[in-house]
Amino acid sequence: MTYEIIKDAQLLRDFIDWLPDLQEGEKFYCCLFARKKYLPSMKSSDKSQLRRFLSDKKRLFNKIEQLEAKMGAYQIKGEPAPQEALVLYINPNPRVLGKASFDSIIQLTELLKRNNKNFNPHQEVMSTIQKSVGQKVYLDFDIDEKDFDLNRLDGVLNRSCLRIVQTRGGYHVLVKLAAIEPQFKKTFYQDMMALGVDQTGDQLLPVPGCTQGGFMPRFIDF
Repeated sequence: MTYEIIKDAQLLRDFIDWLPDLQEGEKFYCCLFARKKYLPSMKSSDKSQLRRFLSDKKRLFNKIEQLEAKMGAYQIKGEPAPQEALVLYINPNPRVLGKASFDSIIQLTELLKRNNKNFNPHQEVMSTIQKSVGQKVYLDFDIDEKDFDLNRLDGVLNRSCLRIVQTRGGYHVLVKLAAIEPQFKKTFYQDMMALGVDQTGDQLLPVPGCTQGGFMPRFIDF
């Protein structure tokens, strides 16, 4: 028995094809979590990080496939991480490694200067990479409402700049910034927030075609 991360290989491949092409020095940041919100009986905090990694588009499917380890290989406080709690996330905006390297040197130097002996250099660098945005292609609006009427987006943004990911709890509305029509550029952000958006920005996105607490996120048309 192995963990199931990929639920629909073709949907995942289509999603990877949709991701922006990387520029020199950029990678995608992905992380696998077990979340208590998906399995309240789990003995942990809400987000237990199990694995995180960087990839380009060519290797991304294979790297996700490698997450499907033997059941029990992922541990939370000495106990096997349950399949039902797993979710794979990605930042659809690339991370830029040059800036991350510079910022990591500063961060590690500060920790050493403070004589902090308990930090993990690898984890510190990975956290810095996550914060180092490269191309800002998409703005992500998280709507935590399963019954949200997507037709309310009409008049807020042109549909041609939108891709909608249906998730376990609602929707992620991904806005391609370069494709926003001029009449919406000054008003869309406040208009989107007025619809009841839970979070917005350069966010982690549940990966379409993969598991999210027993659910499979997917692109939808509206």
